[in-house]
Amino acid sequence: MAAVCVDDGYFDVGDDGRLTMVPGSLGLRRVVYFKDPGTHEFSKADYPWLARVLVKVQAGGGGAAGARASANHLVSSPGGAGGGYSERLIQVSALGATETIVVGAGGTAGTPTVDGGPGGNSSFGGACTANGGNGGQTVMTSGDTPICYSGTAGPLSGIGGITQGGGAGGGCFRLTGNQGHSGTGGESRLGHGGFQRASTGGGGAGRGWGGGAAGALARDGDTTNGTAGQDGVVILYLLG
Repeated sequence: MAAVCVDDGYFDVGDDGRLTMVPGSLGLRRVVYFKDPGTHEFSKADYPWLARVLVKVQAGGGGAAGARASANHLVSSPGGAGGGYSERLIQVSALGATETIVVGAGGTAGTPTVDGGPGGNSSFGGACTANGGNGGQTVMTSGDTPICYSGTAGPLSGIGGITQGGGAGGGCFRLTGNQGHSGTGGESRLGHGGFQRASTGGGGAGRGWGGGAAGALARDGDTTNGTAGQDGVVILYLLG
């Protein structure tokens, strides 16, 4: 009978003589994305070869308010904050049979008199969570005199092996009844905040996942609504 040499870093020969793979030796085997806002489920029984999961959780970004200005006046709004981010490497033995996944939606767009909505939290069970970005508020009244307002505070970090809060939304200012600037949207780990306005219009939308919306600007009798924040995402790197 011929002899066979086995690399015990990858293979194992059981007492019954069967050759099997060493759990966790194959590395990355699949990447699963959960992009749609709402609740989902992950069942480890669907992946019998699974050894561990690298979880990346991005929360939704905050929306921004709109703006309304009287004749010869200007109004601008701050940007919404970016969503927080967390990640964790989890051994298969620490997973429940089914884990609940939540993908946070981007915050709603505000109107000229209503604040932008907060971004939704994202999570993988209770092991990895991230907090949604705060919405930009309606802070400036119509006028033509110089004034400025602070931006929107970013959310605190959540739970995970690596955690970080989202980026703050930018502040807004007015120089005259015709010149001013809205606030930028806050950055996220997996996205970017929207661009600010110096002319009438809603602020720029974020890019990627979890970016905050920029604030709106209106002048000389104009009215405009705000912009929604970007949705979050949960990404699973399945290691065999």
